[in-house]
Amino acid sequence: MAREWIFLECPECSNRNYRTDKKGGPNIPKLEIAKFCPACRKHTVHKEKKK
Repeated sequence: MAREWIFLECPECSNRNYRTDKKGGPNIPKLEIAKFCPACRKHTVHKEKKK
């Protein structure tokens, strides 16, 4: 299973602020990480989106 690029998107403003990688596979849950959004200027829970 190869690692694949994913983007972390802010749910409030829909900006894709961060890019990271994770191990691919059918049963791996989507990432949700609390990160700082420079557009909203606050911490929000960024969710994984594909390219």
